[in-house]
Amino acid sequence: MRAVGFDPGLADTGFAALESGRGTLTVLGSGVVHTHAGEPLEVRLEQLFDGIHGVLASFTPDLLVIEDVFSAPGAPRTAILMGHARGVICLAGQQRKVPILAVTPAEVKRAVTASGAAPKAQVARAVQALLGLPAPPRPSHVADALALAFTGLSRARAVGRR
Repeated sequence: MRAVGFDPGLADTGFAALESGRGTLTVLGSGVVHTHAGEPLEVRLEQLFDGIHGVLASFTPDLLVIEDVFSAPGAPRTAILMGHARGVICLAGQQRKVPILAVTPAEVKRAVTASGAAPKAQVARAVQALLGLPAPPRPSHVADALALAFTGLSRARAVGRR
């Protein structure tokens, strides 16, 4: 099974593709879709859509895993912009008929570190260990996307065992 995780953001959206098979987990690729800060919102959303569409075309996933919307106290604008990015990612996935799984940040942290309150550095180290990477993944958007894809594959395997 192949999953692509997306850590949505308007400026930078992290992505990572993982494939699971007979006891193996392979990182197929990862990176960041970047938009240009000086552009109008609709142009940035188009840039994001084009980038996400390219990622989905390259990795042909069986599952798209995306971080659910959350709102940090005192930063409601961040949640609104993240919502725009999530909408674009969900649209791209729907157009390609890829099932979409939304998970909260706490669920992802719990899946990779056993603590729903783990800091970003701990998540990156856990992803490094789980995937056998030579170093913690950078930037944090990529580490989060890898954690999202891992969580999606873990859930899919758990459902398959029922």
